[in-house]
Amino acid sequence: MDREKWYARTPDEVVKFWQTNFTDGLTSAEAKARLDKFGFNELTEKEKTAWWKRFLVQFQDFMVLVLLGATLISAFLGEYTDAITILLIVLMNAILGFIQEYRAERSLAALKQLASPTARVVRNSMVQQVPAKELVPGDILALEAGDKLAADGRLIEVYNMEVEEAALTGESLPVRKVADRQYSEDAPLGDRKNMVYAGTSIVRGRGRAVVCASGMATEVGHIAGMIQASAEEATPLERRLETLGKWLVWGCLVICCIVVITGIIKGESLFLMCMAGISLAVAAIPEGLPAIVTVALALGVQRMIKQRAIIRKLPAVETLGCTTVICSDKTGTLTQNAMTVRQIFAGSQIYEITGSGYDIKGSILLNQQEFDYSKDKALEQCLVIGALCNNSSLKQNNVTITGIWRNKTETGWSIEGDPTEGAIVVAAAKADIWQAKLEKIKKRIAEIPFESERRRMSVVYRETDGNSSLYSKGAPDTILELCRYYHTAAGPTSLTQEHIDKINSINEQMSSRALRVLAVAYRRLTPAQAQNPDESLETNLVFAGLVGMIDPPREEVKASIALCREAGIKTVMITGDHKSTAVAIAQELNIYKESQHKALTGKELDAMGEAELDSIVNTVSVYARVSPAHKLRIVQSLKRKGHIVAMTGDGVNDAPAIKEADIGVAMGLTGTDVTKEASAMVLADDNFATIVAAVEEGRGIYDNIRKFIRYLLSCNIGEVLTMFLAALLGLPIPLLPVQILWVNLVTDGLPAMALGIDPNDPNSMRRPPRHPKESVFSRGLIKKIVGRGIQIGLSTLFVFSVVYYSQNDLALARTAAFATLVYCQMFHVFDCRSETYTIFELGFTSNKYLLAAVAFSTSMQLAVMYIPLLSSIFSTVPLSLSEWALVLTVSGWTLILNACKHVLFGRRPARRAAVPHNR
Repeated sequence: MDREKWYARTPDEVVKFWQTNFTDGLTSAEAKARLDKFGFNELTEKEKTAWWKRFLVQFQDFMVLVLLGATLISAFLGEYTDAITILLIVLMNAILGFIQEYRAERSLAALKQLASPTARVVRNSMVQQVPAKELVPGDILALEAGDKLAADGRLIEVYNMEVEEAALTGESLPVRKVADRQYSEDAPLGDRKNMVYAGTSIVRGRGRAVVCASGMATEVGHIAGMIQASAEEATPLERRLETLGKWLVWGCLVICCIVVITGIIKGESLFLMCMAGISLAVAAIPEGLPAIVTVALALGVQRMIKQRAIIRKLPAVETLGCTTVICSDKTGTLTQNAMTVRQIFAGSQIYEITGSGYDIKGSILLNQQEFDYSKDKALEQCLVIGALCNNSSLKQNNVTITGIWRNKTETGWSIEGDPTEGAIVVAAAKADIWQAKLEKIKKRIAEIPFESERRRMSVVYRETDGNSSLYSKGAPDTILELCRYYHTAAGPTSLTQEHIDKINSINEQMSSRALRVLAVAYRRLTPAQAQNPDESLETNLVFAGLVGMIDPPREEVKASIALCREAGIKTVMITGDHKSTAVAIAQELNIYKESQHKALTGKELDAMGEAELDSIVNTVSVYARVSPAHKLRIVQSLKRKGHIVAMTGDGVNDAPAIKEADIGVAMGLTGTDVTKEASAMVLADDNFATIVAAVEEGRGIYDNIRKFIRYLLSCNIGEVLTMFLAALLGLPIPLLPVQILWVNLVTDGLPAMALGIDPNDPNSMRRPPRHPKESVFSRGLIKKIVGRGIQIGLSTLFVFSVVYYSQNDLALARTAAFATLVYCQMFHVFDCRSETYTIFELGFTSNKYLLAAVAFSTSMQLAVMYIPLLSSIFSTVPLSLSEWALVLTVSGWTLILNACKHVLFGRRPARRAAVPHNR
């Protein structure tokens, strides 16, 4: 069905068009027929590539194609063992890549289930709960506070309904809905108050709506389609590795050709030299590099998933290590997204409330000490009003925790309805004043709802004595204007100017602490007044108190922000909240310092041009009262100043900014599917500390990639130089083809793989972010690779020459060279674990996988030398003790030297800069 302008039609017209019924809804048969016609109510993704096509794509890499060519040549020459060995390596690489892509898709699919709600609909004349994906146009939605909309609908019945539409429109305040009005066809989305949209939430009231659009036909689906149309680009790491691979392949092929031609000229057999050339090509080309990069990314991503950060684009992990600015939402990311009452003013006292969130565990303190609040009538009256003049409710949730010996059930608490109202209900519960118990003995008979123009709401309750009371809450200045009396512990008294001055002073004190302040008041009603309650009754009220609340910072965030600062990463808070509140929270988190930073509002942003914003963007750490539309400008300005930006978001209209950011971060709990689709990373817990943990993991993954590039290339250079220099010097071939393959496929592979899962560098979050254009060989890595490669080649050739000329035994010399090459690499792998610390400072046992890999490779090398069947295949002979002493000394002299330095000038290792992350 085309997207119609339903907001310009009456409820009767919409119901008639969809051939449904106000009270009976659709029948099950009609719903099934429409489901077949319109499809499931879900966002469709791009057509997935068939699994076998995704598997074949793994073989398109240039280095892989060269290796497949070597496999064919080996098979043609009858060396089937070599051909099978090479083919197995290629297949392993392809399977690893395929499995990781599949697991990433499964992780995202599991996360999307979090946002797949159920819906209450009228079918067969009854209200039923059905999976949201089975909603169809014409369904009658039964809507209540707390519901998350799963489809677009035209309202046909409304009772004091307010809807949070920030995810779609960016409007931070709930929108009051109506059913009996029509709007012009060109009305913008935010002005269509007779519509509800998928992805929004009902915070107050109830009503009914007829579904007019589902799935991709919704407003959310329309935006999702535009986002999915964008093309994906290769990351810098992918491009660098592809270029590196091509250079290595062509360079090594040239050297191999020289070795083959030189050998043939010297009189070696054509077959032997062709096989040596193929073997050397296999040794020189780091065919393990793509596989190990995939493994490093895969394992890193799995660690991130355990920390509740789901990476949607695997290679984008490298960009995390370059991040210089994290732009974060305040609510729910830096804060708990659970309003908490901190102070109450009642009678003549200020009470402090401890605890946070919706947990009723907490204390009420007077003068910093606990007291018997059950005898405090002023506080009791204030909290009773707050609990009853309230449309939110406190729910108890029993959570079963599985233990080693037995299971136990713990009680958790949650709020249904508006979080601000919920905070007051929780505060009352801390004083043992339970809303549910009150409502059993007091009956609500009327409500005068909150309106933004009125800035207050009131309710009328019938008391146990048969009389009635009106309870009000709202903005302090508004409520105070309506008050004539002042409630004390002894009862109401006349409101004096002294009382008014004190109330205003306390209000200012609370506001200066960034507390959101509400006032509560009441009055008794006559039976006649209670029969027809309206706004006229909101006069001559008794002022009962002030309630100050705040959305407190997450406990772990402050330490994470400090870690970011140490890592050279700036944190920027972006919020739709008031400037004073935002600045107060930012100061508490050490994001904002008045002498160093600026805070801008959305209005101030609108008044700035690009040049003016660019000139101050580096000093701004707080953006307040901004809409998601402003986020795009902030990202673009930061990028123009050379920053690598991570941007968080949850709403559909955050998608452009998330797409524009270098790392788009979507909220897993509150974010829409569209936002997740546009993002590179999804936070399953909406927690800022998770971003910081992901940045550290990203740096660690990139460091590990550098480690095994260093190891693989230096070893490969050593192997090539051994053969190349021997050919130039006129020496016999120091290594046979089967020995070269053995070194490359067995001893190179496992230790390199273990480096890919090395623990993060102790200093990874104590150094500034690397530049995104920085070469993977920067910071002296190329010198280390070439230098160690030359050392390995010369060491192997030295041992070969010494044994060959002293013993005049070519098989013995080749065995000694073979062992030297292997053990040079085994010792070298420990040096590759850090570019700053020696293995003695890091500790041998900090990577047990590497120890196991070296032990296995060492054992396999000894096996091919001393087990007769294997030694005949690899043409090896046993070595004497003196020959072993020569091999191990030449192979491990750098490790021996470092050991001596450590003993003589011992250095303490740096402590790990851990990311605090409470769970």
